[in-house]
Amino acid sequence: MDNDKPLQPETEDEIEIEPVRQSSDKMLYCEAEPPPTVEKVKPAQENSETDLEIEDDDKFFTTGQKELYLEACKLMGVVPVSYFIRNMEESYVNLNHHGLGPRGTKAIAIALVTNYRIKKLDLSHNQFSDVGGEHLGQMLAINVGLTSLDLSWNNFHTRGAVALCNGLRGNVTLTKLDLSMNGFGNEVALALGEVLRLNSCLVYLDIGGNDIGNEGASKISKGLESNESLRVLKLFLNPINMDGAILLILAIKRNPKSRMEELDISNVLVSEQFMKTLDGVYAIHPQLDVVFKAVQGLSPKKTIFLLTNPMKLIQSYADQHKITIVDFFKSLNPTGTMKMSVDEFQKVMIEQNKVPLNQYQVREVIKKLDEKTGMVNFSFLNTMKP
Repeated sequence: MDNDKPLQPETEDEIEIEPVRQSSDKMLYCEAEPPPTVEKVKPAQENSETDLEIEDDDKFFTTGQKELYLEACKLMGVVPVSYFIRNMEESYVNLNHHGLGPRGTKAIAIALVTNYRIKKLDLSHNQFSDVGGEHLGQMLAINVGLTSLDLSWNNFHTRGAVALCNGLRGNVTLTKLDLSMNGFGNEVALALGEVLRLNSCLVYLDIGGNDIGNEGASKISKGLESNESLRVLKLFLNPINMDGAILLILAIKRNPKSRMEELDISNVLVSEQFMKTLDGVYAIHPQLDVVFKAVQGLSPKKTIFLLTNPMKLIQSYADQHKITIVDFFKSLNPTGTMKMSVDEFQKVMIEQNKVPLNQYQVREVIKKLDEKTGMVNFSFLNTMKP
């Protein structure tokens, strides 16, 4: 293909499309897709599994990424996004607030089928609707380049979200996904549970603000019972109450191979009984941090005890005994060194009686000393402000 001269945009978001030279028997197209002059979108009930595939394998390798995207835009009858073309060779592309819509989204999805350079993509605030969600689901099923994808605030609901989940089930490279603020509800939670059960690479999942209640939490918990890769699950701004929260933490407890480090249910009020249940979960998964709104029904005295800064208590003890705070922690380590495993450190901190701390205060200390390798490092204290 003759592509010696770079394409120059006429405006910020419009460029002139040059016809792509192709032989008659190697025309690039999307199966079952109408010609560009027809505005009707293919009905959702049709088989769309090959919607993003290219007819001829030779074209797969000979068509450049820009040409592939431009041809897709011609087929979809949309104006190419000049920013996307200029940044196709970058590892991070931010296309939020570009008003792509379903057709513009499909053109992007076609280009992403073979574009391995883009690792992080922000497509938030683009009003995809369910149709755009379906196109992206097909792309995710075969894309092997993206590691981070932001699809928040895109107004897709059950159909589009389920299609996305179907694509995620077999995806092998995406580690971070933001689906927040789409409002897809409990029906999609079943598909999300299946993603968590089958997907082995997703590490971070944000599904906040999606109208997921206790019923949805129950379905998601089924996936958490067997998932071995997820570390962060954000469920903030969903109508989940303490009953749904208990289902989630017990699912993590039942999974000995869970790698969960953060469960964000920060709009949920919990009880003292919940806290006792959480203690049992922490005993099995000391790396876990469950973020909730508050403990209801606590007396002011208990609340103060629960929330008192543990580092201040330890510093006060060290000052009284004329030692450094580092000396205090080293005295708890049988080897006398600056590092301990998180599990061992948590155990000795609960058992020691020099500075009595509750489970939640111990976890705050671990957060400050955790080097994210399964070890705490006391030398971090040398760089902290008093």
